[in-house]
Amino acid sequence: MEELTHFDEQGRARMVDVSDKAETSRIAVAHGKVQMQTDTLERIRSGLIAKGDVLAVAQVAGIMAAKRTSQLIPMCHPLGITGAKLSFKLIDPGEVEIEAVVKVQGKTGVEMEALTAVSVAALTIYDMCKAIDKSMTIGEIYLVEKQGGKSGHYVR
Repeated sequence: MEELTHFDEQGRARMVDVSDKAETSRIAVAHGKVQMQTDTLERIRSGLIAKGDVLAVAQVAGIMAAKRTSQLIPMCHPLGITGAKLSFKLIDPGEVEIEAVVKVQGKTGVEMEALTAVSVAALTIYDMCKAIDKSMTIGEIYLVEKQGGKSGHYVR
């Protein structure tokens, strides 16, 4: 098992020094889902949620979250993300699948940015629909794939 890089010799938290690393093309794909009542999914599909277009707002929220990950996760480096795309799949009887693809040309990966994008998109869906469905659940948020960097290509 590899050592944890976010701790110094005294066991204290630190931000990893990436100064000497080469910039490479890096991509991360993350997945998540929101489960809900059938009627809630149908109202999203039909555009009948009072707060507006749920998926459009969740898409923008996810992109914004990817760009601000270093402000939320203490040891993440601020990155100049070169691309962030969120997509949604509506699955009957009551599920929204979320996928985020985040890209950067940089010294460290974008896994946390992709995972944060999915998480915030899911929370946004919950926020926009909670008035009609407080029983929604958010889950199965995970890294699907990552490319680039020293650890190479990972596929779940």
